[in-house]
Amino acid sequence: MSAPRDLVYAIKKHIPFPLWRKMTAPYWWWYNRANHQLAAFLSTRRRKSAARIEAFRNKHKGERCFILGNGPSLKHTDLSLLKNEITFGMNRIYLLFPEIGFPTSYYLAINTLVIEQCANEIMALEIPRFVSWRGRKWLSHGPDVIYLDTDYTDPADFSRDVSGRVFEGSTVTYVALQLAFHMGFEEVNLVGVDHSFTTKGKPNVTVVSDGEDPNHFSAEYFGKGYRWQLPDLEASERAYRMAHEAFTASNRRILDATIGGKLDVFPKVNYIDLF
Repeated sequence: MSAPRDLVYAIKKHIPFPLWRKMTAPYWWWYNRANHQLAAFLSTRRRKSAARIEAFRNKHKGERCFILGNGPSLKHTDLSLLKNEITFGMNRIYLLFPEIGFPTSYYLAINTLVIEQCANEIMALEIPRFVSWRGRKWLSHGPDVIYLDTDYTDPADFSRDVSGRVFEGSTVTYVALQLAFHMGFEEVNLVGVDHSFTTKGKPNVTVVSDGEDPNHFSAEYFGKGYRWQLPDLEASERAYRMAHEAFTASNRRILDATIGGKLDVFPKVNYIDLF
């Protein structure tokens, strides 16, 4: 962890949270919104990304896709069945690619800790990559890097058009659902979205892994030394409900095909029965 970051965390421990929130509000306003809006006008990278995102609108209208979470259940899922399906992979899903023999159709990462620590691996992928605009400083401007204007502050909503601002909903899977809606998919199937973590603690707090990762499909996913943020499952569920409402209102559907998953927002289906 950098010295400035260490200092910030040290100071934060001694300041009441309401006061800390007021003190830091201007910074977060700039970090989450203002610089994004400025980039929409001034940055060539951001403008090109917005145009490319628009080109994906309804590209897959009426089709189905699979969004792969990163839960341990993937170890018990026959992913070979997805070879000819349209798939979304997120964060360190690429650790699975050598094992299953093919990459996902699309890749998505919005968490800055993931992007910062895995930038070289992300840049090595040869598939369309959607990443948060906040992560741009760690990535070179490759032809398949598309920047999304994501943030995690209010308003909490579901974006049917992801060429503009996209609410993160405390989980990258929620952004993937909005991206899938934008692309026109009629049916989205969730796989590996276990919605359950062995590691406990205050939501959104950044921790450093001290050993093998029990929360994902690989022990090396957030292995020793990786910085990651503890999940906020309640906030994620609120976001998932918004996604469920948006898809239902448009006569589309989200199905949960995760083996043994704990999420109860979407209708459950047997993974094998989808093929």
